[in-house]
Amino acid sequence: MILRPAETRDLAALYRLEQVAFSGDRFSRRQLWHLLNRANALTLVAEAADGRLLGYGTLLFRHGSGRVRLYSFCVHPEARGGGLGRRMLQWLEDAAGRRGCDWLVLEVRADNAPALALYRGMGFAPSDWLGDYYEDGCAGWRMVKPLGLAQAG
Repeated sequence: MILRPAETRDLAALYRLEQVAFSGDRFSRRQLWHLLNRANALTLVAEAADGRLLGYGTLLFRHGSGRVRLYSFCVHPEARGGGLGRRMLQWLEDAAGRRGCDWLVLEVRADNAPALALYRGMGFAPSDWLGDYYEDGCAGWRMVKPLGLAQAG
């Protein structure tokens, strides 16, 4: 398994991963292309030895802000439960820290117990309840984690 920054050539595989991993609130090809090519973002992919993408995560950066947003995080259903999500999240946290970010923020579905457990286990804390947040009406949690100097203080 290799973790690496995503490239435009990964677009089709990222789109397929979205279709397999999420039942709603999926990115279109156009949105994924924008994240890879135009947004102030960093997308990580987890690539298996056979070249299949088993996961990805995207960080969105805002100019002049110490907060970075984990905009999307996805692990292929067949690759869940083996520590891949934890490895990917650590890679993304390290990348955010290298860019001088102090806080990592994310939103997660309130009914996604495995993701909530992962995020809590990695040091995230709930900060805001987001009622009727997702397209199907599911609520969510905004969660935050201090990085770098914020973590030390």
